[in-house]
Amino acid sequence: MRFELLLLRVAYGIGLALAAGCSMAYTAPPPGADFKAIGLTPQQRDALTDDNISAALSKKPLAAFPTAIAVARIESPGYHSDTAQSYGTGKYSVVFVRDVEKPEQFDRLSKLPMIAGIAPLNPLLLPSDLQDQRDLRHAAALLHADMLLVYTLDTKFMNQDMAGVLTVFTLGASPNQHISVVTTASAVLVDTRNGYIYGTAEASEKRDGLSNAWFSEAAADGSRRDTESAAFGKLVDDLQTTWTGVVKQYATTPTTRPAAQ
Repeated sequence: MRFELLLLRVAYGIGLALAAGCSMAYTAPPPGADFKAIGLTPQQRDALTDDNISAALSKKPLAAFPTAIAVARIESPGYHSDTAQSYGTGKYSVVFVRDVEKPEQFDRLSKLPMIAGIAPLNPLLLPSDLQDQRDLRHAAALLHADMLLVYTLDTKFMNQDMAGVLTVFTLGASPNQHISVVTTASAVLVDTRNGYIYGTAEASEKRDGLSNAWFSEAAADGSRRDTESAAFGKLVDDLQTTWTGVVKQYATTPTTRPAAQ
């Protein structure tokens, strides 16, 4: 009898639980985010993109492979050194003298796969007033080069004691001063036709010495050239890696443009 009473109580409890469950209100989670409301549909994405960014994103690679590459070294306006004088006025200048670059470094680049040839720009192909990269691309087009390799060498003399950049320093005035020469070489590979960027490269070199070791301006400039030459050599190594990626991505189906008439 007690067992039957226990079963009855259990059945009664289960019935109450089921009844309570049926009367509970369940609130479903809110719906998913509305992509249209926050501008994530393709149409709104394009409409909300800034004009200059949209223009950059819409550019497509146009160079054919194997390809010819024009090369230009650019520096700040009015750039000059003991071994090189720049050409052009405006927002930048071009250095045509290869005072720190070595011929064999350009030979290495010219022998990379899918490169038909490498040629430097000529001052006769450029306007004197240089305003933007289109001036360089136009000169490259005159050479019938599908791509343009632009590089620059940024060199600074630094006093490690004061952690400041020395634009002017007195040679030998402080013989125990530790001076560093730091060069950063940067390059970008662009499409001659529309400025599409295929890749970039960068390398740095640092040389240290005491200021009394630079007993003349010629010695100081020699240290500058050595540092820039080493940085450019590293840049060429990085460019080889960059070019390998360019060929892998863009030259899967080699084509050759008809020779210019």
